[in-house]
Amino acid sequence: MAKSLYETLQVNENATQEEIKKAYKKLARQYHPDINKEPTAEEKFKEINAAYEILSDEKKRKQYD
Repeated sequence: MAKSLYETLQVNENATQEEIKKAYKKLARQYHPDINKEPTAEEKFKEINAAYEILSDEKKRKQYD
């Protein structure tokens, strides 16, 4: 089973927009390809961005939920 977007950002399903934004910023810094040179970092960074794009938009988030 694929990881949920909430699991990707390490937040619960009731997370506020502020919590989602904070988690995104933390993970984006941690996995940014310029900072993290691990081979899997770029893919993880893309997953984090995709999850944030959906969960940060109330309309897209409601469709996802």
